[in-house]
Amino acid sequence: MSITVQGYPVTVYRGGMKVPGWEVVVAIGISLIALVLAVIALRLARGARTRPAGVRSEPFADTYAFIINPSKPSSAGVREQIESTFHLRGLPAPLFFETTEEDPGVGQTHAALRAGADVVVASGGDGTVRAVGAALAGTEHVMGLLPLGTGNLLARNIDIDVGSVSAALDTLLAGAVRRIDVGRLAITRTAPDESEDRADEGSTHLFLVIGGIGFDAAMIADTSSDLKDKVGWVAYFMAGVRHLHSQRTEVRIRIDDREPTETTLRTLLVGNCGKLPGGLTLLPDAQIDDGKLDIAALDARVGLMGWAQLFGEVVLQGVGLRNDQTKKIGRIDHTTGKRITVEVLQGDQQVQVDGDVLGRAEEIEVWVEPGALLVRAPLPG
Repeated sequence: MSITVQGYPVTVYRGGMKVPGWEVVVAIGISLIALVLAVIALRLARGARTRPAGVRSEPFADTYAFIINPSKPSSAGVREQIESTFHLRGLPAPLFFETTEEDPGVGQTHAALRAGADVVVASGGDGTVRAVGAALAGTEHVMGLLPLGTGNLLARNIDIDVGSVSAALDTLLAGAVRRIDVGRLAITRTAPDESEDRADEGSTHLFLVIGGIGFDAAMIADTSSDLKDKVGWVAYFMAGVRHLHSQRTEVRIRIDDREPTETTLRTLLVGNCGKLPGGLTLLPDAQIDDGKLDIAALDARVGLMGWAQLFGEVVLQGVGLRNDQTKKIGRIDHTTGKRITVEVLQGDQQVQVDGDVLGRAEEIEVWVEPGALLVRAPLPG
């Protein structure tokens, strides 16, 4: 007798049911294999979307520690907002540490790690970020960012919302962990005088975005903290106007094992990434995780006309346009390297890293440490 079971014809004998024909068995087997392959493909596709090279998703950490710079006007009330966010999400209460004038965040970060923190969050400006990064670089601990400063350079370059504490907390609590490069700048020689603004010879400083020698450092050194609090990053440009007529600098530059080059410029920038406030991009090809540093030599001649053309070059390259003419009174020359030495041939110049002025120096050395820091960043795509 024949009956139908789940759509397949089955012949019934006195001893039981006859197994379906081999065609049916093969069809069922092929269907199961296809289903397994589809599930595997779906998981791989999801992994490709959420885990590109250099990025890995992480679950919520058990313990967060916030290193807060209380001098920032925007820090008022931020602790209550953080605690409320953690409470609403059912997360363990975070730890809090405040920076001081004597310690901008390095000691507090070590204290947070001793207290069991999984993620240490730099909650302040670029100086706080650099201090926390210096303590965490070379470890497997993760740095988070809660931008409360004027420039917020690293946050801008990894696409964290710098205008919303709530959005930054969303990234912090549900983002990815990204491994990025860090830069180091050493003061290798200073002038023999005992001037008050002389850099500390022999000192080494971490930077995450850009280090520089020349006009940019002089501009930052001349920027009023009070003015930054009132008008934000525009204060840097207002200070820069006072240095437009400063003398150009003769330098000798050595990049990796290449022959040294002598040139005259306004400023030399060595960067890990290149976005600045105001939508400006100084290093359009820079990648924060490519294992190398991008170098830009900026020069302007013929007074204000040269500066106007130089500013135009910066704006154009930010939208992907380059002016390849050789005869320009304002220009930016780009290259890359892993270790750079810059020697000022006459006098000395101001030096800065991520907006922190180090003082005047005659020679500096800069290098990259690939993949040395883990940072909580927005999910890709």
